[in-house]
Amino acid sequence: MKAFAQLLDSLVYQPQRNGKLRLITAYMRETGDPDRGIALAALTGNLSFKHAKAGLIRGLAEARVDPHLFRLSYDYVGDLAETVALIWPARHGANRAPELAEVVAGLEAASKTEQPRLIEGWLDALDADGRWALIKLMTGALRIGVSARLAKTAVAAIGGVEPDEIELVWPGLSPPYTELFAWLEGKGEKPSGIARAQFRPVMLAHAIEDCDLETLQPADYAAEWKWDGIRVQAISDHGEMRLYSRTGEDISGAFPDVVDFLPAETAIDGELLVFREGEPTTFNELQQRLNRKTVTARMLRDYPAGIRAYDLLQQGEDDLRPLPFRERRARLEALLATPRERFDLSPLVPVTTWHDMQKLRGAPPSPAVEGLMLKRWDSSYLPGRVKGEWFKWKRDPHLVDAVLMYAQRGHGKRSSFYSDYTFGVWKGDELVPVGKAYFGFTDEELKQIDRFVRNHTEAKFGPVREVTHTGETGLVLEVAFEGLQRSPRHKSGVAMRFPRINRLRWDKPPRDADRIETLEAMLA
Repeated sequence: MKAFAQLLDSLVYQPQRNGKLRLITAYMRETGDPDRGIALAALTGNLSFKHAKAGLIRGLAEARVDPHLFRLSYDYVGDLAETVALIWPARHGANRAPELAEVVAGLEAASKTEQPRLIEGWLDALDADGRWALIKLMTGALRIGVSARLAKTAVAAIGGVEPDEIELVWPGLSPPYTELFAWLEGKGEKPSGIARAQFRPVMLAHAIEDCDLETLQPADYAAEWKWDGIRVQAISDHGEMRLYSRTGEDISGAFPDVVDFLPAETAIDGELLVFREGEPTTFNELQQRLNRKTVTARMLRDYPAGIRAYDLLQQGEDDLRPLPFRERRARLEALLATPRERFDLSPLVPVTTWHDMQKLRGAPPSPAVEGLMLKRWDSSYLPGRVKGEWFKWKRDPHLVDAVLMYAQRGHGKRSSFYSDYTFGVWKGDELVPVGKAYFGFTDEELKQIDRFVRNHTEAKFGPVREVTHTGETGLVLEVAFEGLQRSPRHKSGVAMRFPRINRLRWDKPPRDADRIETLEAMLA
């Protein structure tokens, strides 16, 4: 447990991607089975414990220390694991510090009534770093800046293989991944993965920049609309039907209305959308279907999903990914030439000049369009972001001036700062919330906003602070966002998609911030 705690602590304070890779790879090389496999499961989000929830941890802490003191400390620190790790009155020597594998085995075997005593004993035996790592492990809220892809890339380095080889076998593996490590260290055969309907690592696009347009030739690229849904792979393989998200998560169970109509023996890359009368709708409609373990008949009826196809990766026994996009596109067009329920073809946009394309990007034909995608006609389907092959050219974000209304402490490295901001616009003589953002500002700007929040707090609600927001006094934020939708849950009646702080308007009094009529006009 000590080595795992040191790894997590080091990752938190390592800002560089390559630095994180080195730390994880070194840990995996130096740590034996099964601990390294358990650590990999934790880093990739593949560990969960039925009864070890945040409420249980809070209850144990409030039973050991004064509850009011704990709540004040939690409010100040902002992170449950860090608060409990620091405030817990340890009883060193009462128990032996557990090993990582011992913790996982204990949590999986213990009943709901047995777990509190078990966890309390571990907290007594561990030091502050160990307690912090234990709680992070149990609750699954690592927040250490490591994605599943980054963890797999670090593990791939052990065997000198490409990260995409890990992705291909990953669906057939389970913690503690002993066969994976045996293969990477030359002690065993390559894991076979799942027999059917394998996920293929996706090809991604770079955001295009003005300097790119000076060197790229329009004739070299195909263009298509960038639709406002989620990227998926739809795979049919000898009767096995699967629908995967772009990260390889199997979401087939949530979209049976799509899976039932997959074209036989194909792997299709496309955008999952809700369709009405044959036309795609905005992400807000699709959001009603996402992150659900079960889907009701009413949900299937009210939010019918389908796929707008971009690419064809497999057809029969043919792996099409090495082929140029021009050939893959021709085969996709032939496949979907006959209308198919729940599937249609993403249309190409004629490419003329970059100037003309820029006009199209700014005035798309549908609210379900985010911008344009540019793909080299001769590009193979390569995993990851390959410079110069595919570009995304999104619409310029919408901008409004809003007033900071509430602030909340962040997590992890930001737990000492008020870094989550709720902001509003004017509706008559009052401000109404329209969104919440927690990124887009620099570290220096974060300190400035934090100082403003502390000096202008009107009321406290747990970790939330109400900030002065009158016509004369307050902080105006220029907010960038991708879209709007109506929302009965908000007093304003609207909600923003992907809002972020674009800049701080210290020069602007709150009374001059935007009004709800501005957002209503955008909706229209």
